[in-house]
Amino acid sequence: MKENKVQIEGMQANVLPLSMDANFFFERAVSSLDRNRYDKALKYFRKAVEYEPGNPVNHCNMAGILSEMGDYEASNAVLSAILQDIDPSMTECYFYMANNYANMEQFEAAEEALISYLEEDEGGQFLAEAEEMMDLLQYELQRPTKLKSVKSREGMIEHDLARELLEEGKFVQAVKLLEDIVAKHPDFLAARNNLALGYYYQGLFPEAMDAIHGVLEQDASNLHGLCNLSVFLQREGNVEELDKLRKLLRIVVPFHQEHLFKLATTMGILGEHEAAYTHFRRLLKDQEANGDHTLYHYAAVAAYNTGRCSVARALWQQLKRLDPGSGISSFYLNRMDDYELHGQYPPISYHYNLPFEEQLRHPEKWENGFPPEIRDNPLIRSSFFWALRHGDHHTKLQVIQALRLIADREVEEALLAFLLVPEEDVYLKDMAVLVLRSLGVKGPVPVWKDGTTTLVDPSQIGSSLPVWRSEWQAVIDLAVKRIGKISDLQLQHDIETLWVDFLTRLYPDIPAMAHIEGWAAALDYLTAKKHCKAITYEEVAKRYGISASTASKYARRVNQVCNSEESTNRTFPFVQ
Repeated sequence: MKENKVQIEGMQANVLPLSMDANFFFERAVSSLDRNRYDKALKYFRKAVEYEPGNPVNHCNMAGILSEMGDYEASNAVLSAILQDIDPSMTECYFYMANNYANMEQFEAAEEALISYLEEDEGGQFLAEAEEMMDLLQYELQRPTKLKSVKSREGMIEHDLARELLEEGKFVQAVKLLEDIVAKHPDFLAARNNLALGYYYQGLFPEAMDAIHGVLEQDASNLHGLCNLSVFLQREGNVEELDKLRKLLRIVVPFHQEHLFKLATTMGILGEHEAAYTHFRRLLKDQEANGDHTLYHYAAVAAYNTGRCSVARALWQQLKRLDPGSGISSFYLNRMDDYELHGQYPPISYHYNLPFEEQLRHPEKWENGFPPEIRDNPLIRSSFFWALRHGDHHTKLQVIQALRLIADREVEEALLAFLLVPEEDVYLKDMAVLVLRSLGVKGPVPVWKDGTTTLVDPSQIGSSLPVWRSEWQAVIDLAVKRIGKISDLQLQHDIETLWVDFLTRLYPDIPAMAHIEGWAAALDYLTAKKHCKAITYEEVAKRYGISASTASKYARRVNQVCNSEESTNRTFPFVQ
C-alpha cells in the first residue's frame, strides 16, 4: 500500500494544469470547424469572446460562423457592434455585412455596406470580390451604384479619367485633375508623367520639364519619364543631353507591352526609325496587342521611314481591311504611289490621322464648325495650343480663328489665359476677345494691356460710346452676315472697328439709320479694300440689294468721317 501511494503522488506531480483562456477556446473552435461542427465552433468562439471581449478578431470569427449557419441578422449584429464599440478601423466588417445583406436579398442595405467598405478600407483585401458584388447589385437594383471613390485605389479612378481627357484632347481639364492627384499623392509617378504631357500639349514647356524632372528624381529609371524627357529635350533643342538619353534608350528592351509601345513611339518621334520598327514588329507578334489597328499604321510608318516600302505597303493594306472607314491607309498608300512616281521619299509622321495640313486644306468647308474627327483630335488640339503660345503673329491669328470653330470650354480657358500674357500683341488679344464673345462669354474678363490688368466685357461692342443702340448693332450684324465667311475673324473685327470709330467721331450727331443696307455695304466695301480684296461698288451693291450709287454714297460718307485707311489700322476699343 505504501508503494502504491508513492506512485500516485508521483503521477499527480506530472499532470499539467488546463489553461482555460481565449486561445484554448479558439483552437477548439477551429478544430470543430475542421469537422464541420458549426454548432460546437460557435459555442467555443462565444467562450473566446467571453474571455477576451475587447479582441475584435474573436467577435469577427463568431460573426463568420453565424453567417455560415445562415443566421445573417445575428452575424450583422455582431459586425455592427465591432464597428461601433470595439474597433472602427476593421473596415472589412462592412464587406462581411454586405455579403449578409445580399444573402437576405436586402440589396439596398448591401449596397450601402459595400460602398462604406470601398470608401473607407485602405488595404483593399476584398477589392476584387467587392467589384464583383457591385456588378451583382447593379443588376439587382437596375441602376448604377452611388459609389464616389475607392479608398484603396485612391487617385486611380481620377487618374483613369484624366488619361481619358488627355486622349480626347481636353488638356486643361486633364491638367487640373492631375495637379490635384499629384498634390495628394506625390509618389504617384504615372500621374506625374501624364501631368508633364498635359503641360507639354498646352505649350507650357517649363512646367512640363519641371514635372518630368519630378518623376525622375523619385525614379531615375522610370521608362515613361525617360521617354517623355527625350521628346521634351528634342523640342528644346538640347542636342547634348538628348544624345546621351538616346544612347540609353537604344539598348532598352522592355518586357511589358505598355513599356514596349511607349518606347517604340518615342524612338519614332526621335527619328530612330530602325529601333521603332523593331519594337513595333515585336508588338505585332503579341496576340493581345496586334488587335489594335493603329499599331499597323505605326509599324507601316516605321517600315516606310527605314526604306522597307513593300513592307509598309503590305501593313497599310492590312490596316485598310481592319479600319476601312478611316481613309488613313488609302491616303498613305496613294501618297506612296506619288513618292515612287517622283522618286522622293520624305519622312511620314507616326500619328494615326490624316496630316494636319491635309485636314485644314479647305477651311471654307468648316464654316459651321469642325467635324468631330478634327475638333476632338488631340494632335490637332495640341497643335493649336502650341501655336497659340509659340507661333509667330500670323500663325497665332490663324489659330485664334480656328479655335472659334472648335468652340468648347477648353478653347475658352486657353483664350482667357492668352489675354493675360504680357508680351502678346494687343491686336491678337482683341481677336481673342471677339472669339470669346462668339462663344457666349459674358461679364468682364481680365486682359493685360499697357502694363496693367483691365477688365473687359466681350459683349460690349461700342464701349467708348455712352449708349449702344439696336440699329447700330443691326448694321454690324448685316455686314458680318453678308461677308459670308465665319472663319475670317479679321474682316469682322475691322468692320466693327470702322463702325465704332465712325459713330464715336460723330456722336452725338449720328445720322439716322433708316437704310442699314447702305451703311453695311459701306463697311463691307471699305474693309475689303483695306484687306486688298478686289471688289467694286456694283458687286457690293448686289450683295445688299441696293444700287451701286447708294453703296458709293454711304462708303464716301464713312470714309470722309474716318479717313478709313488710317482709322482701320487702330485696335478695337474694347477697354472700358
